[in-house]
Amino acid sequence: MVITAKQEALVVSSWNEMKDDAPTFALKFFLRLFEIIPSAAKRFSFLRDSNMPLDKNPKLKAHAMGVFVMTCEAATQLRKTGRVNVGANTSVQHLASVHFKAGVADVHFEVLKFALLETIKEAVPYMWSEELKEAWSESYDHLVVAIKNEM
Repeated sequence: MVITAKQEALVVSSWNEMKDDAPTFALKFFLRLFEIIPSAAKRFSFLRDSNMPLDKNPKLKAHAMGVFVMTCEAATQLRKTGRVNVGANTSVQHLASVHFKAGVADVHFEVLKFALLETIKEAVPYMWSEELKEAWSESYDHLVVAIKNEM
């Protein structure tokens, strides 16, 4: 089994709480990444030559939203499908190819996990617990393993 029923319930209920304000949390998710690894911004072609502040960049906002929603939706589907499903608009193979070409390393995935967990903690502080953290960690780890297996 990919994740337990209890972990699935925690992921689904917390994601349902965050959905309505997903654009805000998505941007915070990426801004946290760039706070920790400022050079990560250079891995995004649409940010390399931009002088626009990151928090105002519409391309970053759109990308962050796509990644955040895909990550959260994939996490909610894990137990049901038994595999990582990243949606109809992309594939794990495509994600792996993009991440490989960008030179994404293990450390980047770890920092992104930290940023995701901190964002969730901020988004739903009244739900935050070690169990919720573990549920999201497990779900994220499955997504990363699926991507890395294709890299």
